[in-house]
Amino acid sequence: MFSRRLPWPVEPNRIARLLREKRRRGEAILDLTESNPTRVGLDYPAEEIAAALADGGAAAYDPHPRGMPEAREAVAAHYARRGLAVPADRIVLTASTSEAYALLFKMLSDPGDRVLVPRPSYPLFDYLAALESLAVSPYPIVHEGGWSIDLQGLERQLEAREAPPATAVVVVNPNNPTGTGLRESERIALEQICGRRGTAIISDEVFFDYLALGPAVPDAERGADRIVSLLSPLPALPVPAPLRFTLGGLSKACGLPQMKLAWIVVDGPGEPADEAIDRLELIADTYLSVGTPVQRAAARLLDLGERIQQAIRSRVAGNRLAIPGMIGRDSPCRLLEADGGWSAVLQVPALQPEEDLVLALLAQDDTLVHPGYFFDFPREAYLVPSLLPAPGEFREALRRLLARASG
Repeated sequence: MFSRRLPWPVEPNRIARLLREKRRRGEAILDLTESNPTRVGLDYPAEEIAAALADGGAAAYDPHPRGMPEAREAVAAHYARRGLAVPADRIVLTASTSEAYALLFKMLSDPGDRVLVPRPSYPLFDYLAALESLAVSPYPIVHEGGWSIDLQGLERQLEAREAPPATAVVVVNPNNPTGTGLRESERIALEQICGRRGTAIISDEVFFDYLALGPAVPDAERGADRIVSLLSPLPALPVPAPLRFTLGGLSKACGLPQMKLAWIVVDGPGEPADEAIDRLELIADTYLSVGTPVQRAAARLLDLGERIQQAIRSRVAGNRLAIPGMIGRDSPCRLLEADGGWSAVLQVPALQPEEDLVLALLAQDDTLVHPGYFFDFPREAYLVPSLLPAPGEFREALRRLLARASG
């Protein structure tokens, strides 16, 4: 009677069951899993946001499958302020980045095909791929003096003969949760690998505005191998360029997850890119999911988002800077370096399974944090606190976490 795309029933794990019970009892919890910037005490310009949406033109419906021209121009201007030239006619608007993935998976893949996704990374990809009847193959993000893509591991996945065809490689730049930025050398190698095989690249850059070093600042140890967007110009490659799709949206760029507007930027060789635009337009025309009010308000919301983004950047940077001093030199815990993002990764002593540690922290210290396995870390023991909570709450929660993890 029902589809078998997703496993059912979905049973909550021990952490979810305990959290539900504690909330039912009304117990106060310090939440280091919070990813919603509208719930962490930031000062939002509520009246200006409301005014941006109070456009009388929203009463008329004039659907555009790619998105309203003025909204796409606003997104192009958003990139131009960051030094990236993006033609508005290469932009397709969606209601969310999740929907952007769904449209791209529909366009690029047939049922049973594979998409390659980073490991560790956010667990949403398994569901998004399964809903399109696709398989997921992970490629490694490795930590060897710093996070980087295991390009040989990625290439092995693409060459796996016993597996279904791999139609796309997903890159998250910077990665969630490791904060790994895509280095220029990695991007060149990635494009060469994918170009030789005709495999598309999907770059999720929703956190790109939250690079701790800034998008074009060289790392002190990696020299001039800077972090780049998939939209940054590169010298000509010796192989055919692959199709490239860059994702962004108001949810992270402007701290406005309630404003359902995201986008796909299509890039790559002429005729295939033109065909991709036309195919995406047909798929988007089937749904027409992006609302008129948010499209008409897009330019003003992107302008307001600059201020909100600065507040988020300040909050995230302050909380990240507080961690080393709280850990101390003699602690068995350590903070892994990151290029950016909204999360930190803490490596803690593997004295017990991550889930047991997180359960003890929640049960006895009223503090909630994600275990590393939630993000598919390949081994124990990692904890992933969000950097969004208010500073006082963050520091108290971190104090409890470090005390519990240190034994």
